[in-house]
Formats: sequence, C-alpha cells, structure tokens
Amino acid sequence: MARIEKKVWPEYFQKILDGKKTYELRLADFECKEGDVLVLKEWNPATKQFTGRTLEKTVTYVSKTKNMTFWTKEEIEKYGYQIIAFK
Repeated sequence: MARIEKKVWPEYFQKILDGKKTYELRLADFECKEGDVLVLKEWNPATKQFTGRTLEKTVTYVSKTKNMTFWTKEEIEKYGYQIIAFK
C-alpha cells in the first residue's frame, strides 16, 4: 500500500470534502492501485501555496485509458472524455 500526495484546487477539494466528488481524473504519470491512499492537499493556484487542508482517501478502483479502444482518435478529439460518478 502506497501513500500518494497530490495537489487539488480549492473548488474540487471542497466538492470532495462535501462528498459530491467521489473520483479523481489524473494524468497516469504515477503508479496507483486499489488499496493505496491518496493524500489530497488543497493547493491555491492564485497564491501558488498549499492552504493547509488535506484529505486522505483510499483508492477503490483505477481505470487507465491509454489502451482503451472503444472510440477512434477522431471521436476522442471531437468529443473528449467525461467522467461519470455514481453510487
């Protein structure tokens, strides 16, 4: 089990804190797997400083898109992705 620290902008941090946002969309430039702990540190991009607020969330599922072949490159460029959370 790894502990992974990541910056989160205030508007998203608050939605996670409120329980409205139950996912993260991240560039897959680091290893992350079920059971790891995300340490989410609120980062203010205007001041370029951490606010001091943090959250810890246990990773329950990871899906990577690099090798997905559901859509063509053209479709992805035209529409992009959307992430849908549900409970």
